Amino acid sequence: MSIIRCCFETVELPEFMDTMASKCTDSCCCGCCTALRPRYKRLVDNIFPVNAEDGLVKSNMEKLTFYSLSSPEKLDRIGEYLYQKATKDINRKRYKLVEIAMEAMDLLLMACHAQTLNLFVESFLKMVQKLMEDSNAKLQILATNSFVKFANIEEDTPSYHRRYDFFISKFSSMCHGNNDNIELRDSIRMAGIRGLQGVIRKTVSDDLVENIWDKQHMEKIVPSLLFNMQVYQITSLNSTEETTPSSPPVLAEAVLRELVSRASFTHIKSVLRPLLTHLDRHDLWSSNHFAIHTFRIVMISIQPQYSYTVVETLMQHLDQNMKSSPRTKTSLAVVLSKIIAIAAGESVGPSALDIINNLLTHLRTSTLSTQNESVMSDESQYQEALINALGEFANHHPDYQKIEIMLFIMNTVPDLSKTSKGDQMLQNILLKSLLKVGVQYRTISFEKAFPVSFLQPLLRMARAPHIPTRLIVMQIFQALLDRHQNQSVLNVVSIRNYATLSLENPSRSDIIFTHKYGSNIMRALLDALSLDNSVEAMNSAYNTAALMIAEMCCGESIQEFLLFILGIQQIAIANSELTYTHKCNLHAIAVSLLALLGRVTGVNNIMEYCDKIIESRQEEANHLLPGLMDPDKDVIDSSSLNLPHLMIDKLALSECLQNAGMENTRIQTDAPYSLNQLDQSHQRHSWVETRGSIAEFNSYADSDSVNSSPVLPKKPVIIELNFDAMKRALAEPTEASKREAREKQQQLVKTFRDSNFDDLMRRTEPKHEVIQNRLNDLFNSLAVERQITQDHKSQQSNKPIYEKHFPELFYY
Repeated sequence: MSIIRCCFETVELPEFMDTMASKCTDSCCCGCCTALRPRYKRLVDNIFPVNAEDGLVKSNMEKLTFYSLSSPEKLDRIGEYLYQKATKDINRKRYKLVEIAMEAMDLLLMACHAQTLNLFVESFLKMVQKLMEDSNAKLQILATNSFVKFANIEEDTPSYHRRYDFFISKFSSMCHGNNDNIELRDSIRMAGIRGLQGVIRKTVSDDLVENIWDKQHMEKIVPSLLFNMQVYQITSLNSTEETTPSSPPVLAEAVLRELVSRASFTHIKSVLRPLLTHLDRHDLWSSNHFAIHTFRIVMISIQPQYSYTVVETLMQHLDQNMKSSPRTKTSLAVVLSKIIAIAAGESVGPSALDIINNLLTHLRTSTLSTQNESVMSDESQYQEALINALGEFANHHPDYQKIEIMLFIMNTVPDLSKTSKGDQMLQNILLKSLLKVGVQYRTISFEKAFPVSFLQPLLRMARAPHIPTRLIVMQIFQALLDRHQNQSVLNVVSIRNYATLSLENPSRSDIIFTHKYGSNIMRALLDALSLDNSVEAMNSAYNTAALMIAEMCCGESIQEFLLFILGIQQIAIANSELTYTHKCNLHAIAVSLLALLGRVTGVNNIMEYCDKIIESRQEEANHLLPGLMDPDKDVIDSSSLNLPHLMIDKLALSECLQNAGMENTRIQTDAPYSLNQLDQSHQRHSWVETRGSIAEFNSYADSDSVNSSPVLPKKPVIIELNFDAMKRALAEPTEASKREAREKQQQLVKTFRDSNFDDLMRRTEPKHEVIQNRLNDLFNSLAVERQITQDHKSQQSNKPIYEKHFPELFYY
C-alpha cells in the first residue's frame, strides 16, 4: 500500500516516518499517532492528568522513574521533552501543568544516581531558568525550591561548562523584592536567600565550576544578604521574642555565616570589600548597631587563623576614610573595638604589634590634625574609641605581651623637650592608651611589671611640667602597683587607721626590686610633689607613694621609705621657692605616709611616735595635718611654719628602729632623698656614703644569697669559748670608740656635702709628689720592657724562614 491516510492528510509510505516525527507532538494530532511515538514520550505524556487540578499521576510517574533508571541514556531526552512541554504551558498560562512538569523534574532528579546526573542537569537547569524568567511569583518560588534540592545533591562527576550567572543575578533580585503583599514579599525574599545558599553550596565544593568568589558575584550576593538583615534590624533588636527561623533576617544571617565560614585566606577579602561598600553607601556607620552586629557575625564565623585579616581590612578602610566626618570615623573605631578582642587570641608576635602600631598611628594623626575647636569634641570621641580598641585588644593577650605592648607604646610617646600644645596632647593620648593596657595587666612581680626599659621613660614622664601628663603617669603607676585593690582606700590624704587595708608581705624578688629601683621611683615622686601645688596632682602622687608603701614596705625596706618621707619634709623646709600652702601640704603628706608606714609594718614605736606628732600638731599647727589646702582659697602665714619641734625627727626614727630591734644604719648615716636625681639602673651613693654603708650592703647580700636558695639552709652561729675568742673580744673597740668613729664619719660626710668645690680641692690636694714619682717609675719600666720586646722580635724576624720552622736541621 503506497498511500496512507493520517490526520486527514494523504502521504506516501516513505514519508510517513518523517511526518510522524514532526507531527506527534502537535496538539491536533489524534490518538492514532500515539502508538507510533517513542516510549519515553508516551511515559511523559501519561503523567499529566486529563484535568490539571488533579495533579501528577503517581502510578504513571513511577513507571517513568523506573524507565529512566533502567535506561539512563534516555534521561537527557526525557528532560528535554519535559522542558518543551513546560515551555508551551508557560506560554499558554497553564501554570498547573507547569507545576506538574516541575514536580516530575524534581522526582527524576532525586531518583537519578550521581553518575548519570549530568545527563539530566542541563535540561533541569533550563527548566528552572524558564520558570524564574516568568513574572509569576509562585513559579519563581517553585523553581527556587527545585534548585535548592538540586544544590543539596552531591555530584561525583565534575562539570566544566555550567554557569550560574543568571541564577546569582535572579536570586539577588528576588532578595530585594518589594511586593505590596508582605507575606508574598517575605516568601520571595526567602526564596532568593535560599537560592543564593544553594549556589554557594554548589560552587564552593567544586573547583572546576565558575569561581563564586569573583568580584562580580560577591557584589551581588553579599549586599543582598545584608539588605535583608538591615531591613529587619530594628524589629529584631528591639523585640523581646525570638525571631522565627522562617524569617528573612535569620535566614540571611545563616547564609552569611556559611559563606564566611567557607572562605579561605585568599577569599575572605572578597566578602569584606562588598560588605564595607554596602555600609558606606547606605550610611550604616552613623548608627553602628548593625555594623557591629554584622562584623561580630563575620568574626565568629570566620576560621580563627584568618580573623586577623578582618581587623587588618577594617583598619585599611579606616585609613581610606581619614577625610570622612569624625562621627563616621568614630563609628568605625567603635566597631573595631568591639571585634578586635576576638582576633586578639590569634594575633601573636609581629601581627599584634602591627595592629598596635596602626592604632597608635591613627591616634597620632588624629591628635596632630585637631586644630578646630568645633570638631575637637568629635575627634576626642574618635580617639577614645581607638583607645578602647587598643585596650580590648591588649586585654586578650597574656601578661608578657601586655608588657611588650606597654613598652612599645612608651617608645612612641614624644619626649618632654617637645612642649608644643600638639605634642602635649599627643603625650596625653598615648599615655591614656598605655593606661588602658596597664589597667588590664595583673601584677604578680614588680620586677616583671617594671622592666628597666619601661621604668626609666615612665619616671621621666612623671617629672613632666604638664599636670595632665603627670596625672596619667601616676594612674599608670597606681594600676601596676595595686595588687590588693587598696587604691580606693588610699586615694585621699589621711591619717586614719585604714581598717580595711589589704596587706601581704612582699616576696624576696619585690624586696630586691625595692632596693634596686625604689629610690628612683621615690625621687621621681619627690620631683612631682615639688613641681606645683595642684591639689589633684599632689593627691595623685600621694596615692602612688601610699601604694608603694602598702605593697613594698617591710622590715628590710623600711629605711628606704623613711628616707623618702624625710625627703618630703626636707623639701618643705629647705625649698624657699615653694608657697606656704604648698609646704603645708607637703608636711601633711609626710605625716600621713609615716602613719601608713607604721600601720603597714606594725612597728609600734613608729606608730606611737607618729601619734605624738599628730597630737602636737592638732594642738599647735592644725594646718600641717591633712587634708590638703587649696592654694587659691587658703592663705598661710610664714611664721606658722617655723615649728621645728613639730617636725619628724631623723634621730627619733633611728631610735624607734633600734628599740624595735631593726637595722638603722642608713637612717643614721644617709641623708633624706633630695630633688633632681638622675635615674639610674640601680641606687648609687657617693664614695663617702658607700664607706658608711658597707656593713649594711654585706648584710643585704648575705640575706639575699641565703634566703633566695631553696636548698641550702642558713648555718647556725657557733660561739667559740676559748682563750683566742676572749682575746679577740678584748681587742674589739669599745662603744665610746665606735661612737667617736661614727661622729668622725658623719663629720666627714657633712664636710664633703656642704663644702664648696675649691675647699674640697685644697683638702684633697697632695702635699708631696710621691704618687707622681711612682707613676713616672712605672711608665719608665714599661717603656724599657716594651723596647726589649721589640728588640727580641726584630732578632727573630732577621732569621731565615727555614731556621724558624726547621731549626733541628741546622744543628752541628
